[in-house]
Amino acid sequence: MPDVYADIAAADRNTLENLARILELRAADPQQVAMRMSYQSEIELRPGTALLEVGCGTGPVSRALAQLRTDCQVFGVDPSPFFLTEARRLAEGIANLQFRQGDARHLPFDPGTFDVLVFHTTLCHVPALDQALAEAHRVLRPGGQLVIFDADYSTTSVAISTADPLQACAAATVEAIVHDPYLVQKLAASIQRAGFTVRNVRSYGYHGVTDANYMLTIVDRGADVLAGAGRIGGDLAAALKNEARRRVETGTFFGHLAYASVIAVR
Repeated sequence: MPDVYADIAAADRNTLENLARILELRAADPQQVAMRMSYQSEIELRPGTALLEVGCGTGPVSRALAQLRTDCQVFGVDPSPFFLTEARRLAEGIANLQFRQGDARHLPFDPGTFDVLVFHTTLCHVPALDQALAEAHRVLRPGGQLVIFDADYSTTSVAISTADPLQACAAATVEAIVHDPYLVQKLAASIQRAGFTVRNVRSYGYHGVTDANYMLTIVDRGADVLAGAGRIGGDLAAALKNEARRRVETGTFFGHLAYASVIAVR
């Protein structure tokens, strides 16, 4: 089944509202904040830096970057008008932040416009990785920084035993929301092929144990996908969701997802 983000502008309103909620929930997660602050600390920012986030969604990362350095100008781009409406609402009052509709494969900016370009959990959803990186190369100035942070979705797990039924939910979620679960393994070679020099690569581990809110959304989405596709019935989908919450209550829930950041120079 196709990645819903790959054609997000065509998604129905209920899907968009649910995804918007999850984007903001994930962005507020303390572990997600810590990973974001870690890679952002390695970006070289100066007064007047022009920064672009591609695939900004509802804008939590763009907001964080704009508030990190108010003397920088930040732009967020996303193909979804719904997400952009939410992004503008949530960013009201942040003077150095603007949003514009656009696609990673066809950015609406002139060559050499930006000093920094950020893909935060975006490239795993883009059907044409090389095209997106070529566009990033085009709109960055010489010496500009390419910053990528993404999940290694091939590591997604909520299993605590062999043949754990909850793992089927995790697998279904990855199938439904990710274009390439092996993106991280391909990043370094793809970035170099696009004309960038890799400066820094870091890996991160995300765990849902005591704070399982985000990992529960992975179980829930997977159960809904399986039921919607007719692979399981509604009663079993509800039971799988309940089992995940039972594990949280008894302290036996475990979820894991690896992430990686890459900083490269044009």
